[in-house]
Amino acid sequence: MALIVHKYGGTSMGSTDRIKNVAARVAKWHDAGHQIVVVPSAMSGETNRLIGLAKEIMPQPDPRELDMIASTGEQVSVGLLAMALLAIGKDAVSYTGWQAGIRTDSSFTKARIQSIDDTRVRGDLEAGKIVIITGFQGMDEDGNISTLGRGGSDTSAVAIAAALKADECLIYTDVDGVYTTDPRVVHEARRLNKITFEEMLELASLGSKVLQTRSVEFAGNYQVPTRVLSSLTDPLMPLDEEAKSGTLISFEEESNMEQAVISGIAFNRDEAKITVLGVPDKPGVAFHILGPIAEANVEVDMIIQNQSVDGKTDFTFTVSRNDYVKAMGVLEAQREALGAAKILGDAKVSKVSAVGVGMRSHVGVASQMFRTLSEEGINILMISTSEIKISVLIDEKYMELAVRALHKAFNLEQA
Repeated sequence: MALIVHKYGGTSMGSTDRIKNVAARVAKWHDAGHQIVVVPSAMSGETNRLIGLAKEIMPQPDPRELDMIASTGEQVSVGLLAMALLAIGKDAVSYTGWQAGIRTDSSFTKARIQSIDDTRVRGDLEAGKIVIITGFQGMDEDGNISTLGRGGSDTSAVAIAAALKADECLIYTDVDGVYTTDPRVVHEARRLNKITFEEMLELASLGSKVLQTRSVEFAGNYQVPTRVLSSLTDPLMPLDEEAKSGTLISFEEESNMEQAVISGIAFNRDEAKITVLGVPDKPGVAFHILGPIAEANVEVDMIIQNQSVDGKTDFTFTVSRNDYVKAMGVLEAQREALGAAKILGDAKVSKVSAVGVGMRSHVGVASQMFRTLSEEGINILMISTSEIKISVLIDEKYMELAVRALHKAFNLEQA
């Protein structure tokens, strides 16, 4: 008998018929003798509908009240799924995040999990119940409902799996695993049977929408075996077959992984570039620019500081496109204090990245990437690297061309 956590996305929970399919799948695993915890998302489109209602009342919604509203989508999902299981004779119980002991900080709409008290859930599992917990949410130390940001149900599921020391966390989605890139952009994209946590973390942070970045961090830090697989298969397919499907996110690099220099091409349309021109080149300049940005709860990604000319330098960085207006406002308010000549912004840029643990043992990856983009006439605006990835910022209109060209250049269509 194993303790398994299932996570189902909004598409999987998109209608009462699909919820009944989820119930049948969960019951199959429970009937095989496993202890099961289920973490579903809100029904597809529901969170957007709730946020839309909030913005009709208040164009810039109060974050605490927005979390109060947005969290109700998952409550509907867990209640319906519990009913679907009860209707087929399974003993199931649903909980909100706070009822399940999930404690977070108070960063409303972007909260982080701080601890999980699993006493109540363990008691139910020992009693033979299927436990269903809302994803995406918890409670801060003052008793306020908080949400974890978009994709937060993935993080909830992996965090719960870590707290319970689950044998595996199964992330059911509307795709059948992790691909070398988005198949909607590159038809030749190939599903990976295995990928390392390092590679998955890079892909998630660089724009791959399969898993939320923080969920992969949790899985890696707490060594939670995690598998991405499809919820659109027959819910009654043989358990052994289902348990080996999808993509396994593994702990160790296998020897044959070295043969693949690049595992995937990630991209992110949600980028904006900001340049602070002509600031004095002196100690603390980066802090004085990025300090107010951090205080405004805006995350910064790529950063470049140019070489000083006549005691002045230019400082460029990227932020999420959703935070672009806020970040520009913060810097304009600080422009005189910074001594900056001008602040420029561009919200029509995208990031394309090549990711692979094979970079550690192969040279020439960067030159091949830059040559490929040059041959397609694509200008690189910024470059960022780590041990297993190379990212470039380019004009948004060239993004799909760049992804296709790089996927082909690194032979990712071949197993």
